[in-house]
Amino acid sequence: MTLAEQIQEDMKTAMKEKNQARLAAVRAIKSEILLAQTSGKTDSVTDADILKIIQKMIKQRTDSISIYKEQGREDLVQEETTQLDFIKVYLPKQMSEAEVEAVVAKLVAESGASSIKDMGKVMKLANAELAGKAESKMIADKVKAALNK
Repeated sequence: MTLAEQIQEDMKTAMKEKNQARLAAVRAIKSEILLAQTSGKTDSVTDADILKIIQKMIKQRTDSISIYKEQGREDLVQEETTQLDFIKVYLPKQMSEAEVEAVVAKLVAESGASSIKDMGKVMKLANAELAGKAESKMIADKVKAALNK
């Protein structure tokens, strides 16, 4: 079952259970997927594309939560946190920093990268291998650290 099919099934389940918070989160994901499909760039959206969409949504929710906390809007913080929890379900298990470091070290060795000038090449490989399994910022930090040694 593809990720898109899983999301569709979860939306039906949330409707049947009358779980409004989960339904809102799943509908938001479905909406972003439909926007990507109708953007004209591609005819279909792959699981990798959906993972990118979900990661973007998680970043947006996280940023919103920090802004709402600064403004003292606990009601909105709670709403965003609930949606964030439902959205995170669709990401694969996140890798630890040590695991990401090991993968990055392997990729640096395989690509023959020797300086920070090769960061783009290594980042391309790392993002392909670690898509959805680690945050892009952590990957970038680990690549910088590995190339600065």
